[in-house]
Amino acid sequence: MLITLQELELHRIVVSKTYAPGALDYHGAEYRQGAPLQVNGIAELVGPEIRIRGHLDTRIEALCDRCLRRTEIPIARDFDLFYRSVKTIARVEEIEIPEDELDIGFYEGEGIALADIVREQVILSLPMKIICRPDCRGLCPNCGADLNRGDCGCPPPEANSPFTSLKGG
Repeated sequence: MLITLQELELHRIVVSKTYAPGALDYHGAEYRQGAPLQVNGIAELVGPEIRIRGHLDTRIEALCDRCLRRTEIPIARDFDLFYRSVKTIARVEEIEIPEDELDIGFYEGEGIALADIVREQVILSLPMKIICRPDCRGLCPNCGADLNRGDCGCPPPEANSPFTSLKGG
């Protein structure tokens, strides 16, 4: 769905769209959409800017960064975004964008693709580190066993450390 300036000049656009798992391309990311993604919102003109606000809900499947088990992350995000045509700043030389305009995005062409906005908002909703649960013990650094399933029998990592002799007794 393309949100165009021409249509917004006539009326605001109410958006209610569902993206099936696999419908959005996350550009090689190490996660995938595990449930339909529902987005509801409103797009309208505010002066020279396009304002898009709304809410999205879905679940993302990814591998835990500690134990590598598949886990689901619920995503629920409100957004309120402003966009301007890149033509408003298009020049040959570089320009500095004023600090009060850093929250404004730019678009090229006739409008903004809703899928691009939704994809960006999902990515921004993801945590830096994906952890299956707060008490995840991860993998053994020696043998690679999942420590959530029990101890593996390897000596503690400190036993093999060259700094053990510095510890004192």
